[in-house]
Amino acid sequence: MSAWLNLLQQSRLIAVIRSDRSSVAREMALAVAAGGIRLMEITWNTDKAETLIPKLQQELPACRIGTGTILTAEMAKRAIACGCSFLFTPHTEPQLIEMGQSANVPVIPGAMTPTEIIRAWQAGASAVKVFPIKILGGVEYLKALSPVLPHIPLIPTGGVTLENAQQFLDAGAIAVGIASSLFQQSSDDLDWANLISRAQRLVEKLQPYQTAPPH
Repeated sequence: MSAWLNLLQQSRLIAVIRSDRSSVAREMALAVAAGGIRLMEITWNTDKAETLIPKLQQELPACRIGTGTILTAEMAKRAIACGCSFLFTPHTEPQLIEMGQSANVPVIPGAMTPTEIIRAWQAGASAVKVFPIKILGGVEYLKALSPVLPHIPLIPTGGVTLENAQQFLDAGAIAVGIASSLFQQSSDDLDWANLISRAQRLVEKLQPYQTAPPH
């Protein structure tokens, strides 16, 4: 748990990659890595995610590659087996959290309300994904949550943009997950040089929030 939280504090940012073409997802990962992003979620419903993730982990040894949109125990079992560094789920299922604990793989379940967030944490979550944050009220919602749940590391996703990422960290998030705002265009029409530049600018903006790794 402490190693995972340290990793989040060192990065503060998770790029969420989803594509119906494995080759495009790979290029997306290489581009954001070139821009300095070190934590990536390749969603499980990405084309050939099960083979892409271990391949990317070899290609990008400085990065930690995990997955998301894990819905069932079978998905979690396969994701852990292929070497995912962490698992995100859109919901809270204690069985999936227990599977991660047994394999020493952080599981970050999704939750919306304070009750759901607390139950996810009590079930052993490594952090809690507040999703979808845009629909819940964005930064203002997190500002309301953080003072009453200061002991729970929260990762807002589903509405984080290049413009508001800092605001979520100021509001108490341990990290943010960012997808469409980073990639901007459809995965079939990406300007790779522009994507690298966008990733670099975001990393630079969040650098003041990053902590150095413990010695």
